[in-house]
Parts: sequence; structure tokens; C-alpha cells
Amino acid sequence: MTMRRVGHKGADLIVPGNTFASFAAALDAGVDAIEFDVISEHPCGGGELLLAHDVEDAIGRTPHTLDEGLDHFVASGAPYHGIDFIVDLKAQGYEERVVAAIERHGLAGRCLVSTMEESSLALLRERHPHIRLGWSVPRLQRDPLLNPAVAVPAFVLMHYMRAALPSVVANRIRRGEIDALMAHWRLATPRLARCIHEAGGELYAWTVDDPRRIAGLERMGVSGVISNDPRLFGGAGATS
Repeated sequence: MTMRRVGHKGADLIVPGNTFASFAAALDAGVDAIEFDVISEHPCGGGELLLAHDVEDAIGRTPHTLDEGLDHFVASGAPYHGIDFIVDLKAQGYEERVVAAIERHGLAGRCLVSTMEESSLALLRERHPHIRLGWSVPRLQRDPLLNPAVAVPAFVLMHYMRAALPSVVANRIRRGEIDALMAHWRLATPRLARCIHEAGGELYAWTVDDPRRIAGLERMGVSGVISNDPRLFGGAGATS
């Protein structure tokens, strides 16, 4: 199985992410898929759907709307042929609007909708069973092992999750609740990759900006790696 090369927010370390320029940089680096974030303009899930990681990410610029982004992928034609998309929902309340936009642009077959929100996964599976879903874990924004104040309990929790995830995720895939796991690279293990593949699912590791680590994950058998700098995929094998 060939590991899929996924650009995080496009290519966030080359050009600021969730922008057309960043998506173009990802294409230039030869990605197989582009991951991008979607938030709602208002906390209740209303207003415009925006390509941004959070409200702070949208400050100081005018973010593209989801419709503009999907229009761009479709209208650009050949450059995006064969490229898939991971659509990461950052909150609850606008899940069905995202799916409606994806379907309206004819991209349902090329999109995987991912989220950390359990209720969003359940809602989408019930109402839109044809949409591929990815469960993103753990529920955090920053690597806790880099913070000395919480590193020890975080390490213990990480160890527990690494042991429990293979059977939990494989069972969820077999029950049809999810199609993929989007896991922080520290949670990825050969056993996790094997169990997910045997259950018929996919394992994506995020967010990896080191070529040696990318090469290690490829040897491990993950389905894909998500990187801020997709240029690193070209050098992963050479540095392993």
C-alpha cells in the first residue's frame, strides 16, 4: 500500500494555510490530498462557513468561504484532478451545511469529513451515510508533552491511548461508525495501523514536519501522513 501524502491546510509552512496560494503550493509539492479547516462565522453554527482553523486565524485577513474554496477546486480543473480532500470541522452546529456544500459541488466521492466531535460523527453517519468520516484524536490543539507542567500525566494518558486505540477504532470501523482515524503521530503504532487496515479503514497521522518521522510512519504502514510542508515527502525515504 502506498502512503498518501496530505498537505495540512494546503502547505501551511510554505504559504499561510487555508488559502488558494497554500493549496497551489501543496499541488506543486505533489500531494495526493489536501486537508483544510472549516469554521462557522458565528458560535451557534450560523453565518458564513469559512476556511479557517479558528476565529484568531481569520483575524487580519478575509478568509475564503467554503463555497469559494470548493468552487476553486472544481473550476481549476486539471490541477486538482485526482486530488482528494480532508474537510476538518472544528466545532458542532454546521455539519450538514458542510455536507450540502460538498454535494452541491459534486465532491462527495473525493471528500473525507473529519472532526474531534463525537456528536458530529453520529449525526453525519445517521443522516449522510455515504459521506466518509474520520475521527480525530486526541482532543487537543497543542502537543502536551512539550509543556513541562503537564508532560508526565500527558505521557501516562498517551500510553493508555496507544494501548486502547487499536481495538476501539477497529470496532468502530466494523460497526460502520467511522471510516478512518486521524491520529496525532505520537499515537500511531504498527498495531494500530494493522488493526485499522484489517477492519477496512484508514489511518492518517498528523501533523508531521520531520522527514525521518514521515519515513518511519510509512514503514509502520499508515494510510497517510499530514504535513505542513509537503516538500518533505520527497526526502522522507532518503533520510530514513
